[in-house]
Parts: sequence; structure tokens; C-alpha cells
Amino acid sequence: MNDSYLSISNLTTTFPVFSGFIARREVGSVKAVVDVSLDIGWGEVVGLVGESGCGKSTLARSVMRLVEPDCGQVLLDGADLTGIGKRELRTVRPDIQIIFQDPYASLNPRMTVYDAVKEAFMVRRQFKGTVDRRMVIELMERVGLAPRYIRKYPHEFSGGQRQRIAIARALALEPKVIIADEPVSALDVSVQAQILNLLEKLRREMQLTMIFISHDLSVVKHIADRIAVMYLGRIVELGPADEVFARPRHPYTKALISAAPSTEVNRPAASRRIILSGDPPSPMNPPSGCPFHPRCRYAQPACKEAVPALDVYHSSNVACIRVAEINN
Repeated sequence: MNDSYLSISNLTTTFPVFSGFIARREVGSVKAVVDVSLDIGWGEVVGLVGESGCGKSTLARSVMRLVEPDCGQVLLDGADLTGIGKRELRTVRPDIQIIFQDPYASLNPRMTVYDAVKEAFMVRRQFKGTVDRRMVIELMERVGLAPRYIRKYPHEFSGGQRQRIAIARALALEPKVIIADEPVSALDVSVQAQILNLLEKLRREMQLTMIFISHDLSVVKHIADRIAVMYLGRIVELGPADEVFARPRHPYTKALISAAPSTEVNRPAASRRIILSGDPPSPMNPPSGCPFHPRCRYAQPACKEAVPALDVYHSSNVACIRVAEINN
């Protein structure tokens, strides 16, 4: 792996929960992200997967400080994003951009494509100088949109075209890191392939470092170098993409991959569907010890006592005290 370019250390984000309409009082908190550490190399794509509500999007927003984390540190090429003020953050934020799941919600409906992309160019230049019309057209052509579209509004485009506009707006800021938060989940399969191929092409051409968030494992497998699996706000497995898909080590990862649709007629018994018992615990009241133990068929009393560390096992990192026994 390349030297760490984006480093996330012990990041924790919680949200207070209030009760009452008139006399509001805090009755608890949702532990959305808990003690997450992740190092990403220059030009590397890390896929972040897990079921809905596991904290993937909150982690992305915490890294960018769209949501303020409670504690932890985020380093971008050595610069501490969590330790600077809002004014300094404005000068650094163009280097790390996010592509949201719903492009229509992330685009201003009152701005044409030209104005939206032009505004991004102006932000990068700190509102100094002018933005040439040709710069906007060249960027639109780079993401596969014809110049004749520049005076249209977001509602005049399809979902795939709107996502291309969102990508163009992010690239106008000349970022070093892109966080793609489920950028293809709302698109048709054929359009998904187009957007994925576009992101892969741009990643190679611009040497982008990327966090790619998705619940679709086949999509992540196509684009990611490494996979990080999240459960209840924690990373439970981290390893090379091919290794994680071929030989998942954590019981939750095994269940997650087994649930992915397969076209194989004679699917091996070892990879058949694993049915998890019970529902995911509430992030307001997570279980003690390993967060997965209430649903794990390998759980023992020791699993309830302490949160397992993300330790090295073969070529992956796995948070499970029984990983060696399970995978023998």
C-alpha cells in the first residue's frame, strides 16, 4: 500500500437525542461512529460497506467536518482537518470533496449547469479573477456532457446526467480526495456502469484518492482496492478487495457477502446464504463487548466482555477474538 495520504484516527461522532416538545431534554445519544481509524494511500480507493444505519455516511461527513466529530483526528497530507478553525477549513476544504447519493438534492434548482460549475471554479480561486466559459465546457466534456447543456437547469436532466454534473462540480475544485457517498445507488444498472467507469477513468487520470461508500458489494468490488466493513459504527474488517470477497474473515462480513445476489447455479455450500438471527442493536444502546455478538453464531461469553481490537490476520485486519478458530 502507498504511504498514508488521508489518515483517520480514533474518530467518534455521536448525536444527542431529545425528548419533549416544549421542555426539551436530552435523554440519550446515538453512537453513529465509534473509534474509527483508517489510513488511505495516495491514489487508493477504499470501499466502505455495511448495512443501512451502520455509520458509513456519518463517517464521510465527519471526515469533511460537515458533521463535527466528538473526538479523533483527520490528517490530509499531514494537515490536521479536525484541529483548525472554520476560516482555515475553508481554504483546505476544496482539497476534499464529496459526491452525494441524490444529485438533485445537492444541486441548486435555480442555477444552470454553467453557473453551478462556474461557482466551484470561483471558490477554488477564492473569488479572484474570472472564469472562462471554455473552462466550464472542457470540464463538462470530460465527464461526458455535451456543451449544449450548459444553460439547462437540474430538473431538465436524467439522474445519471445530474450525477455527472455533481462530479464535474466536485472536480472543478481540483480536489485531492473524493468521497463518493453511494453515488450510483439511485441509478439504473446501465447508468451505474457508466458512472462507475467515469469515476475509474478520472481516478486514473487525476490520481484521485477516494472513499467509495456503497451497500452494493458488486459495485464496490469493481472499483475499490481495499474494503472496510462497518457494523454499528465500527470497522470490523479491513483488507484487499479480492481477499475480502474471496475469503471473508469476520462473521458479519461472511453474512454480508453471502447475502449478495449471485448468478452461480451451483453455488458452493460454504458461500450459501447465512441468515443472521435478531435485528441490529440500537446505536443508542449498543451491546457490551463485541457489537456483533448478539447476532453471531460463534459468540462466547468472552465476546461480551471487551470490544475486540482490529488486529492483523493474514492479509486483513479483523475485529474478532475467535477469528483464527472460525477460519481454520
